[in-house]
Amino acid sequence: MSLPSMIVDRRRMMATAAAGMAAWSLPASAAPQPRARFPKGFLWGAATAGHQVEGNNVNADQWLLETTSPMLGEAPSGDACNSFELWPVDLDLAKNMHLNAYRFSIEWPRIEPVDGMFSIAMLDHYKAIVDGCLARGMRPVVTLCHFTTPRWFAARGGWLNDDSPALFARYCDRVMRHLGDRIAYVTTFNEPNNALLLQSVLPPPFWNALRASLAACAKASGSDRFTVGNIVLPEHVEPITRNLLAAHVAGRQAIKAVRSNLPVGVTLAVLDDQAEGANSVRDARRETFYGRWLRATRDDDYVGVQNYERAVWDAKGKRPTPPGVPVNHSGVEIYPASLANAVRYVHAQTRKPILVTEHGVGTTDDRLRANLIPAALAHLSAAMAEGVPVLGYIHWSLLDNFEWGGNDHARFGLIEVDRRTFKRTPKPSAAVLGAIAARNGL
Repeated sequence: MSLPSMIVDRRRMMATAAAGMAAWSLPASAAPQPRARFPKGFLWGAATAGHQVEGNNVNADQWLLETTSPMLGEAPSGDACNSFELWPVDLDLAKNMHLNAYRFSIEWPRIEPVDGMFSIAMLDHYKAIVDGCLARGMRPVVTLCHFTTPRWFAARGGWLNDDSPALFARYCDRVMRHLGDRIAYVTTFNEPNNALLLQSVLPPPFWNALRASLAACAKASGSDRFTVGNIVLPEHVEPITRNLLAAHVAGRQAIKAVRSNLPVGVTLAVLDDQAEGANSVRDARRETFYGRWLRATRDDDYVGVQNYERAVWDAKGKRPTPPGVPVNHSGVEIYPASLANAVRYVHAQTRKPILVTEHGVGTTDDRLRANLIPAALAHLSAAMAEGVPVLGYIHWSLLDNFEWGGNDHARFGLIEVDRRTFKRTPKPSAAVLGAIAARNGL
């Protein structure tokens, strides 16, 4: 069985497409006004995730999953973008784009490589990145768990383990005491509802392949079970979701105990779900995908929204991409308004301020990205004019990083990275976003 042929990377399933404006055929009534201004203090940023850019994250659950046979994916992360060493270069590039925010993750596997053993050197490493942001006039937006967990944690069952919320809260406390005074915004988890979304997408053969790979990881780690953070077997969805929800609450409490005024939230993957025809299943799907997590934000300070596509639901399920519309590298429909619609929905459900923590497009044609950014932001501005409080827009991603599954065609970066020399080369889309950030408007 060929596992690489079966792997479906996360954004191949949830990425919004972007194509040139000439290819978009929007009704005149749907086209937002082009000269939007954004509020003073609006956050303009780009995002990365530690495992996807740092490289050699050897104590992570994902590292074992990527390097143990049978492999679940096309390629391992390896050196990734070597951002563990080159983070100052990355911050300089973000500053040169006139960005005033940078979202990145602190890697739990580096901070706590062994249960209860916290690395001061690694805590200092991330504190240096936080200070580097501040020195460049950028507000640090920190994710405490961007999917990856320590290998020892995964070998105990990961989020299946009922001790996991307390273990996560202990980690949050340690990080906050070391560098929490410098952070602008913090999110406990990146897309914890991903486990729910993927159940409706991946076929049965994929789950069989995942079981085989996880069994091999368990054997390699001397454990009877091994559970990773970003891809969850169907039979584990409910107990893992229960523990993730508890861990979010415990993590938030630990953060607030150290710094009560630090804005805390969680980022959620949110489709622009649209109903079509009578008896649409749209509302039922929304409850499954987001309901518990949206309710879990009642004591949060904001909600992070991450949107890459729309989904049209009829009585039978999700409609296929209609013929003749522009699509991205994986055949997903282009829909520039999807971000604004997702933001409207989440705010209506939670009444919380929204921070767009991810939005972008996977493509090797940067013209698509360069045209998507202003089109989507025009729609977002229209939503804000309606009264939706949006704190900022953080694009995914700053770099052409390692994508889950190792798909080399899923290029989301504003900046190209040569994987042999690690040379960074800004793309035209970086100038597009940079110009918008510089004038705080379209």
